[in-house]
Amino acid sequence: MGLVKKKLTVKNKQGLHARPAALFVQVANKFDARITVRNDEEEVNGKSIMGILMLGAEKGSQIIIEAEGDDATVAISELEKVITSEE
Repeated sequence: MGLVKKKLTVKNKQGLHARPAALFVQVANKFDARITVRNDEEEVNGKSIMGILMLGAEKGSQIIIEAEGDDATVAISELEKVITSEE
């Protein structure tokens, strides 16, 4: 069981709002790992739609995703695709 941490830049023109946030949470919930997302001083549960929306991560925001658990590496890899997608 390990902790994986990755700093990413939000590429979606809408930031992490509405549809991109829902997609992020949907992907996060496929994994057993505990997922945390941080934007500046705000830290939220990556499996909570309200948490992700509360981050207010706009396009160009730097966020840090942490995953802890047996499938943490795969979880980070899949979530990175959501964050760096421009759609």
